[in-house]
Amino acid sequence: MTYRARSPQSSHGRQAEARRNDLVVLEAARDVFTAQGAAAPVSAVAKRAGVGMGTLYRRYGSKTELLQRLCVLAMQQALAAAAEALAAADPWTGLAGYIRACVGLRSGALASLAGQIETTAEMRETARLSMARAAEIVARAHDTGSLRADVTAMDITWLIEQFSRRAPDPVDPDEERNVRDRLLAIALAGLQAGLLPPAGQVPQAPAAPPLPGRPPSPAVYTSRWSPRTPGTSQ
Repeated sequence: MTYRARSPQSSHGRQAEARRNDLVVLEAARDVFTAQGAAAPVSAVAKRAGVGMGTLYRRYGSKTELLQRLCVLAMQQALAAAAEALAAADPWTGLAGYIRACVGLRSGALASLAGQIETTAEMRETARLSMARAAEIVARAHDTGSLRADVTAMDITWLIEQFSRRAPDPVDPDEERNVRDRLLAIALAGLQAGLLPPAGQVPQAPAAPPLPGRPPSPAVYTSRWSPRTPGTSQ
């Protein structure tokens, strides 16, 4: 995907286009920095996003400025997911939906930048709001007894960060999504509190819902260790 050619349009239209372009670059940055670390060059992000370096530097004066913007944008996406979770009638459904949404967005994928760039006031305020909303989501689930009492908001934050990582190239995207969805379903089942039985009855484990997708492919898993033909993607 590439940036669209500019044409005469309203200020609102230009802002909407700029945000769409930012999202393209954000997704590319998530891939690049989770695979190569915080030292990855901006040129790798531009190549992944399908944009020119000149395009990036016309909008951002430096790599640091670009990364600061991407961090804020990622947290804003998580805040939008949190708003949906808090609006859900059932707190557990809200929590599970929040986790799935953040994992789908890979909102923790830029965590490798921690300590590598200067944090701005906007970054700190957005992070504060994001953590506060996550705490509210967890508190609602605790209040109904649907979330294990020993699970904290930080547990959820770390879980999302771990699931935000991606496998090194080359990996079949469909297989990666399948494996991630299954493992996330297992993680959510582990977070959910069991229902207390009536007095005098022996506790029984609740019926577990079926896992999504299909069992992971052993062949795909082991093929990552096979020698690659020279000239293929590394």
